[in-house]
Amino acid sequence: MKAVHMVAYVLLWIGGLNWGLVGLLHYNLVEALLGSWPMVVSVVYVLVGLSAVYLLVTHKSYCKICGGK
Repeated sequence: MKAVHMVAYVLLWIGGLNWGLVGLLHYNLVEALLGSWPMVVSVVYVLVGLSAVYLLVTHKSYCKICGGK
C-alpha cells in the first residue's frame, strides 16, 4: 500500500503545481507536455483527481501528525 500512497502523493504534487501555474501564469504544463495526445491528458487529470480522493480518505492512517502509524 505504501507504493500506492507514494504514487498518489506524487500525482497530487503534479496536479497542485499544474493548477498553480494555471492560476498564476495561465500556463497548463500538462497540456504543454501532452497536448498532442488529448486522451493521455484526460487520463492524467483523472489520475490526479483519484489521487486526491485517495489521499483524502487515507490521510489519517499515514499522517504522523493526525495519529497515523
